[in-house]
Amino acid sequence: MKPLHAVLGPSDAGPGERQEMLDRARRLIAQAGADVVDRFDVPGRGAGEEGEGSLRPEVERIIPALQSGSLFGGTRGVLVMDAQNLQVAEAEIVATLVASLTPGESVVVLVSAGSLPSAVAKVVKGEGESHPVKKMREHDAEDWLGQAVRERRMRLEPDAVTALLQRFGSDVAALGQALDQLVTIGGPVTAADVASRFRNRPDEPMWHYADALAAGKTGDALRRLSDFLTHGHPLQLLAFVESDLKRRSLAAAAPSLEVFAGWVGARPDHYPVKKAWGARTATSEDDLRKALDAVSRADLALKTAPEATHRVMLERLTVALARWYRGRSR
Repeated sequence: MKPLHAVLGPSDAGPGERQEMLDRARRLIAQAGADVVDRFDVPGRGAGEEGEGSLRPEVERIIPALQSGSLFGGTRGVLVMDAQNLQVAEAEIVATLVASLTPGESVVVLVSAGSLPSAVAKVVKGEGESHPVKKMREHDAEDWLGQAVRERRMRLEPDAVTALLQRFGSDVAALGQALDQLVTIGGPVTAADVASRFRNRPDEPMWHYADALAAGKTGDALRRLSDFLTHGHPLQLLAFVESDLKRRSLAAAAPSLEVFAGWVGARPDHYPVKKAWGARTATSEDDLRKALDAVSRADLALKTAPEATHRVMLERLTVALARWYRGRSR
């Protein structure tokens, strides 16, 4: 087994992805047989303790761990979380040290949400192994949930599975904690059991809401709206929908994918670009115009009307958007 590993997750990793990244890192360290494990968390930009040298104190503490193996003659495990936050000078020093690791003495696992700094990435590519963790979607969480239920030898009714996913989304860490509570029931777990114990609303990305609109799933879109309003501000959601509608309008007007990508300033193979291009004929020009106008009026209403009216207004907007998003399929 190589002494250097990188667990690479998405740059917008949420709780589910971060838990999977950490679990993967721990499994790698356990596989190496480390008898001592040191964890270091790299602070983000502008964060961390004040230091005098080129290294922040939190990163400086990693250096001795990378320079020596276990004091007891076994394998020393070094876990570096948020390695994407390493600054240029820090990354160069870390890269130099991990390039000369001795197998059997140390195993270093770098956990990164997004790309590693180039100096470290180069060493990992030449001397180590990379372990990608993909973006966790709800169907991935459903697969994870099924495996977790089997490991706990539990029985969940189908409606309980749906209820758990609606409560926790793709946050597998929270799903695991919920199962640990539900396992005490003993018999089959029902949706009523889930509803009586948990009042969570998942903090999911806004594109879930837009996807429900695009699919014409009004009920799902209303649920997503309610989930989002528990954690976020309605103006954020309107800004996202407006951006999505404008992107769809540009896709409908563009003569080719390459031209469209140029208009939005992204690569043709960028997933949101390909997604908007593939849906360019789903909505008529008239419905896109109606949707954009409604979002603009809703934005004004949120800023001027009494707050007590906001939720009803957003629910009415959601019903209308679900119709306009699928205008040509009616």
